[in-house]
Amino acid sequence: MTDGALPWYRRISLPVRIGLGFALAAMILAIIGIARGNVPLNPLSIFLALLISGGSWGLVSWAVATAVLDVETDIASGNDDV
Repeated sequence: MTDGALPWYRRISLPVRIGLGFALAAMILAIIGIARGNVPLNPLSIFLALLISGGSWGLVSWAVATAVLDVETDIASGNDDV
């Protein structure tokens, strides 16, 4: 493998990878909830359960990971602006 040909998952930034991981975990938990009967079995309800759980967990975890990396970058650069 050459230096310019990284796998697709290595080209995605760390916060996006974290967000996708948490979104996947939330969607798996939603599928478990659907299988246990906590969601009505019509396509729109299932779609919304997956979208809301995966979207909210993914967005929040992406935002937290982005903030952490920004703070770590500021600390490493010695930027003490408050």
